[in-house]
Amino acid sequence: MSGFEVKMNQWLNDQLAAEQNPRRREMLQKELGHGTREFLRKIWYPAIGNFNHLYAEWEVRDYGSRYRYLDLAYMPGGAKGCIEIHGYRSHARDIEAWRFRDLCKKQAYLVLDDWLFLPVAYLSIEEEPEVIQQMALSFVGKFVSLSTSPSLSWVEAETLRFARGVIRPFRSEELASHLNRSDRQARRILNELVKMDVLSVHNKQQRYCTYQVVKNDR
Repeated sequence: MSGFEVKMNQWLNDQLAAEQNPRRREMLQKELGHGTREFLRKIWYPAIGNFNHLYAEWEVRDYGSRYRYLDLAYMPGGAKGCIEIHGYRSHARDIEAWRFRDLCKKQAYLVLDDWLFLPVAYLSIEEEPEVIQQMALSFVGKFVSLSTSPSLSWVEAETLRFARGVIRPFRSEELASHLNRSDRQARRILNELVKMDVLSVHNKQQRYCTYQVVKNDR
């Protein structure tokens, strides 16, 4: 059994042991959907490195008092984030009209109840995992300031926070604008973080050099 599977099983068992709601206990006793497992294995765990504040099959009630279950809920400090994995067959080409309407209502209820909603297509997990990993990092960054090494200077730590909150690779000019520094100063900071293996160069063409967070950075 891989390290990921050990961690995931412990995470699920901890939730099951603590859950008093019989409806959610029943949901947790079922095997997680394939899409959810693949998201955790290929996206969440490589990018975030833990399952802190993450809950599977979280129960919510909509405005019609119906019970609904979220694939994954991310709730640090009482915040409300929802991640839903959409398979192509079940949510696009072959979906019945009533199921499509219900899906839209579910998403609308979540947004109106102040949930931050992150829909993820299963095809994207399989075909562009690095893009979705960066989205996961940015999603987490909406709720918490991820820890930074105490060895980093203030400006280096702020650069790392900026990088974690940007979905796509970014240019030195963007960082310079954020920090209110010159482009030359921004490039010097970026180069230092690349040497520390905190950031990586995404596009090495000198004129269009872009940077991104190293995926295993915590």
